[in-house]
Amino acid sequence: MFTGIIAAVGTIAAIQPRGGDIRLRIATGNLDLSDVRLGDSIAVSGVCLTVIELPGDGCWVDVSHETLERTILSEAKSGTSVNLEKALTPTTRLGGHLVSGHVDGIGAVSQWRPDGRSWRLRIQAPDTLARYIAEKGSICVDGVSLTVNRVAGAAFELNIVPHTLTATTLADFKIGRRVNLEVDLIARYLERLLLGDRAAQIAGGLTEALLREHGFWK
Repeated sequence: MFTGIIAAVGTIAAIQPRGGDIRLRIATGNLDLSDVRLGDSIAVSGVCLTVIELPGDGCWVDVSHETLERTILSEAKSGTSVNLEKALTPTTRLGGHLVSGHVDGIGAVSQWRPDGRSWRLRIQAPDTLARYIAEKGSICVDGVSLTVNRVAGAAFELNIVPHTLTATTLADFKIGRRVNLEVDLIARYLERLLLGDRAAQIAGGLTEALLREHGFWK
């Protein structure tokens, strides 16, 4: 588990194809690895990966075929900047929100404009994720915990403060950039709980009929 509070920005130092998947070497920059051990989890731009080697100036991680299909790590290139966060501990301050590092879908930046000292970011999410995104709710974008300001269909807006711009890769965003999205995990579990015993029989997710049945839609 993670918090979505980025600890450092690193870079992809090397990519090794491994028979359908890849192995990445991450140069972790200012991230303190003194307490990291083999087998520990680290979030790389919002993707939970397992540390398999610690060469001293970073770490190696494996990226499975499943992860490549579901995240923007399939577009990784040597030199690409990535947001980094170590797994939280029982004493970690939960400054963001609970993040699993399991990406739900890929969105795209559709607007990126200044607003005072902050920036307004608009992201178009996949239609299948729209039901999980709520105004003033939490969402994780490339590993960064952010608050949703507005929602319009499957599009949502965020306010990015100066500190977040300097401490993450968000300053590199441009129109059209694809991003990893993780919705609030409470919304995901709530959907399954509402299905009750029918969860084993229903292939899809939350529907208008189900919401009406439980009093969430009139």
